[in-house]
Amino acid sequence: MATNRSLSEADKCWLRVLSTLNERQARLFVAQRALELGRSGISQASGLTGMSRPAIYRGLAELRSPRRWQPAPSGQRIRRPGGGRQSLSAADPEMVRLLEQLLEETTAGDPMSLLKWTGKSTRTMAQELTGRGHPVSAMSVWRYLQAMEYSLQGNVKSLEGEQHPDRDAQFRYINRQAKVFQRNQDPVISVDTKKKEQIGAFRNPGRTWQRRGRAQRVLVHDFPSLGAGHALPYGTYDVAEDQALVNVGITHDTAEFAVASIQRWWRMLGRNRYPEAKRLLICADAGGSNSNRSRAWKYHLQNLATTIGIPITVCHYPPGTSKWNKVEHRLFSFISMNWKGQPLVSYQTVVNLIASTKTRSGLQVEAILDKRRYKKGEKISSEQFDQLNLTGHSFHPDWNYTLSPKTGAN
Repeated sequence: MATNRSLSEADKCWLRVLSTLNERQARLFVAQRALELGRSGISQASGLTGMSRPAIYRGLAELRSPRRWQPAPSGQRIRRPGGGRQSLSAADPEMVRLLEQLLEETTAGDPMSLLKWTGKSTRTMAQELTGRGHPVSAMSVWRYLQAMEYSLQGNVKSLEGEQHPDRDAQFRYINRQAKVFQRNQDPVISVDTKKKEQIGAFRNPGRTWQRRGRAQRVLVHDFPSLGAGHALPYGTYDVAEDQALVNVGITHDTAEFAVASIQRWWRMLGRNRYPEAKRLLICADAGGSNSNRSRAWKYHLQNLATTIGIPITVCHYPPGTSKWNKVEHRLFSFISMNWKGQPLVSYQTVVNLIASTKTRSGLQVEAILDKRRYKKGEKISSEQFDQLNLTGHSFHPDWNYTLSPKTGAN
């Protein structure tokens, strides 16, 4: 009479009474409890007492049929000692040993195991045991797995791999830089590219409230050839103002596209909000189009700094820590929630859904479609790179640097 949940005092008393009854009395007692519990009462009573569902069904039938319900004579045994069908573990101990062997094979990931890809299927395990001369049902295998403390489990993202020794120090450095910039009324923005999205009548994960039978129809297959292209939303999020501009590209996620997106933010939102800004801080990931190793990223940022006339400081998050980038959990996550279950049938749909994203904290989002064609594989020569007005910071200059405007530039 084992149970997986904590028992109340009333349940414990009820189980103590149950333990004093004979087999037939216990069956009727549990059946009556199942009736009292109402809907799903049989499942609850079975889980509470360990009595099988067929036994409870039999008890219900006896309770409901007066002709079959006849009290047993006082003192008469219902079944002789040792009577009844033996458990499989007692009748066929070899079967239990083989089951444990199959579990060890699949748990160890033996490449020669027949159950390498089906180790979580009780039906396959039952077929394997039956094929070895030990007939057993999938439900019996399930019960033994429960008794052996096995359960169906997915992968858990908990292993971050080797961490950079200066990871925490870089986070503290970014935090100090952001506080200094905000104290001086200079803009601090967080940037990144959201996941590439297919444009067309494709399934978009999530559900929305609709009248029954009126779910929007989408294509069975998500082949790119059936769509109109891909959308590349690049987000520029103003940390202090809780405001963002998302530039939706249609070609490639390049360094030139990333800097053009930031320039659009400055032109449409930044310069009006920060007319007295003396510098700009960009917090970005260490990979992708805004990688700290990309020469093209720094080259185009240099042009942007010269164009807007203020220095641009960049602080990169350490490798493997992109989830801490504020644009991810303050902007992109809400965009995904806003368009869940909505097929992205056109670029205009993408722009409209992004622009309609709001939060209770006051997030405001503007979106614009960037039809410009950006080419991949841009090369910046060493001569061009050496001409950059780039200054690395004393702490991790590969992650933290400033690009100042070139004097005398047009």
